[in-house]
Amino acid sequence: MRILDKYILKELMGPFFFGVASFSSIFIASSLLFRLTEYMTKYGASADMLFRLFLCGLPEIINYTFPMSMLLAALLSFGRLSGSSEITAMKSGGISFYRLAAPVLIVGFLVSLFSVVWAEKVVPASKAEYTRILNYEIKKDTKPKSQDHVVIKSLSGANLERLTYARSFDEQTGVMKDITIEEFEKGELKRIQKAKTADWRNGAWYMQDGTILSVGEEGVQQTMTFAEQVLPVSASPKEISLDQKGPDEMTLGELKQYIKILEKQYLPTSKYWMEVYMRFSIPMASFFFVLIGVPLGMQPQRASSSIGLGISIILIFVYYSVMTFMSGLGKGGVLHPLLAAIIPNLLCLIAGVWLMRKKNE
Repeated sequence: MRILDKYILKELMGPFFFGVASFSSIFIASSLLFRLTEYMTKYGASADMLFRLFLCGLPEIINYTFPMSMLLAALLSFGRLSGSSEITAMKSGGISFYRLAAPVLIVGFLVSLFSVVWAEKVVPASKAEYTRILNYEIKKDTKPKSQDHVVIKSLSGANLERLTYARSFDEQTGVMKDITIEEFEKGELKRIQKAKTADWRNGAWYMQDGTILSVGEEGVQQTMTFAEQVLPVSASPKEISLDQKGPDEMTLGELKQYIKILEKQYLPTSKYWMEVYMRFSIPMASFFFVLIGVPLGMQPQRASSSIGLGISIILIFVYYSVMTFMSGLGKGGVLHPLLAAIIPNLLCLIAGVWLMRKKNE
């Protein structure tokens, strides 16, 4: 790494971490802190519960601040270099605009990659734990629940052994309807069981009016019917309720698996595909924000940097407004989820490339 790159990255890192801390504090003060106070006054949540809830809420907030922080870092770092005429000196030494921007663009891309991993490995687990603490420890919401599109996974080590889907599930009555069971051996589908209903009796699930399909390389090889049979699921109604997750609590693998099940039932999946694409769209915004931040920050006067900072705040607001609007259209099926997820970043890409080319003239 050259001295120039080290110098620019040193200028960049301080504002970046400052941005993560600052924007996270704003999110915490404006939403999370308010909710925690409400849980304390309304439900009598203890300090331990609130602290664990706070920790579980942080990963999602931090993930949203990465793009904002990269934009702020690019603006402040290049604004300082430009304001002290260091950019002019570097250009006088034969260093091009694109060469100056290169290390920041690389860092923006690396932050995007890190954010993708963060959104996959950390955020879903923390969201699921947040929901569990809130519903079962703070709200003590132990009332029986009715749910649609329930999925129960049975694993043998790390391998999927059985996948059970029920179109509807009622914890209070202990009844599941329209059940489909897929059984796997060494990762290959071997049997499919279907039943109209299943009810919880004497510590077991009993299916009624079903069929068993044996599947081979050439498709369905054998079909049998049964009047009643024990469902190969040992989880109680209460345990099934606890095990269900929302889209934002699932990993990408779980989401795709859930989508596949819904598609087999000819059910809408736009909401879940939107969640899949947003796991990449939001993290990649860090890179696209840098494309805009570098030319905006590289102004000849300090006052211009202040103007650029003001524009960046407007840009952040516009970006997340467009993202929210597009997300709603994608989830509702008005736009294809992939297109809805791409549009906000595409607009940033167009604006960034235009600004970069104009600055290089």
